[in-house]
Amino acid sequence: METKLYLRQEQRLVMTLMLQQAIKLLPLTRLELVQRINQELTENPLLEEIDNAEETIKSSESEEREEEGSEDGTGDELDWENYIQENYDNSFSEEDLPNENYSLENIIRSKISLNDHLFSQLVIATDDELHRRIGNFLIGNIDEKGYLQCDTEEVVTSLGVGVHEVEKVAELIRSFEPAGVGATNLKECLLLQLRALGKRDSLAERLIEDHLENLMNADFPWLARKLRAPQDKVISAIGLIRELEPQPGRKFNPETAEYIFPDVFVVKVNDEYQVILNEDDIPNLKINSFYRKILRQRKSCDPEAKQFLEDKLKSALWLIKSIEQRRNTLYKVSKSIVKFQRNFLDYGITNLKPLVLRNVAEDIEMHESTVSRVVTNKYINTPQGLFELKFFFHSGIDSEDGTTLSSVVVKRSLKKMIEQENGKRPLTDQEIVERFSGMNINIARRTIAKYRKELNIQPSGGRKRLFKLQSAMGGKRSEDRV
Repeated sequence: METKLYLRQEQRLVMTLMLQQAIKLLPLTRLELVQRINQELTENPLLEEIDNAEETIKSSESEEREEEGSEDGTGDELDWENYIQENYDNSFSEEDLPNENYSLENIIRSKISLNDHLFSQLVIATDDELHRRIGNFLIGNIDEKGYLQCDTEEVVTSLGVGVHEVEKVAELIRSFEPAGVGATNLKECLLLQLRALGKRDSLAERLIEDHLENLMNADFPWLARKLRAPQDKVISAIGLIRELEPQPGRKFNPETAEYIFPDVFVVKVNDEYQVILNEDDIPNLKINSFYRKILRQRKSCDPEAKQFLEDKLKSALWLIKSIEQRRNTLYKVSKSIVKFQRNFLDYGITNLKPLVLRNVAEDIEMHESTVSRVVTNKYINTPQGLFELKFFFHSGIDSEDGTTLSSVVVKRSLKKMIEQENGKRPLTDQEIVERFSGMNINIARRTIAKYRKELNIQPSGGRKRLFKLQSAMGGKRSEDRV
């Protein structure tokens, strides 16, 4: 064994700080980018936001007024009390007020969470401090669906209380509104709701207790034989179960509308599509002129301060260049997508063209990973609607006439085909393959099964049982109305 020195030449990719920063900025949304810029503005004294012309004029005018006031000797001696009294408008009277009596509770309303609702019931239900402490712990472990997510042993270990006390408080919480809250599983949740409705020892309770897993099979004769009850009674009991709420906490967590602000706008001008980046609220950055002057005075500047400012200057320049690189990359990718999907923009979803990341990457001469990052969490507003950039990237299906159809179009046709099928005899995957073959579309049965799962559509057997169950429920409801 001996030690030797070798000279070897090799090529490798070095991730510089600027490259790492640029890569991290690519997948950020507009809101995340604004937050990142604001954070840098706070931490880096050399970064400064560029003000618009109006703000510059207003600031200069205010500065001139302040200078004039200071020269007159009145700038700092404004009598605020007299100013407020002189400008206070007390001309309105009670006659100007509306006749209706408005309540602040009707104007401002705060959203009550499920936990707050349960806490308020706990305070009324018991005044025992130990029970309230246990109840607070249990309610804190109830998820947004209304299910208890901890067991008795965990509560006993955490609070150092007895098992009997924990079970007593847990039973108390299960009596609260909404019915079914505090259950540990679906069966217990449904049973609690039945008992709240006064349906204890009913046929519906027996169905839940013994045959909850078999309800979806819709085999009414088999269930009637097992329960030794008339078939119409079984159907009526299943109808009652279907009206129960599997997630009792749902009404305290209503779905809120999420507003999406597009990153890119596509506008048609003179038969050509123009790509416009949405840069509203994104600050424009520059290097602070004051610190730039300090860096130029190298001799009079303290070495440590100079090193600090130089590091901050590099960081500021890297950020500005990274933001510009992100902007250019997003523009190029969007422009390329518009070029590939011209028919979609003109005629709609049926003309959507299959597209993969490699196509766009080769078109704009960038790597696929860069394209993948820049289309993440980005939205584009087109004449056909608002879409995620990833929506345009999908595989294609070959047809017999030599054209390639988008998988999105095939899924759309599959969904429409199943919606129009006969519920008594749903289409099997093989029958769907044959129907597509009649449309000159070659597609494998496993691909149909894959698309069906992605669309959350059950197999033919499951759809048939669901249709049978819905038909039985609908027929029973008609009889009740009569």
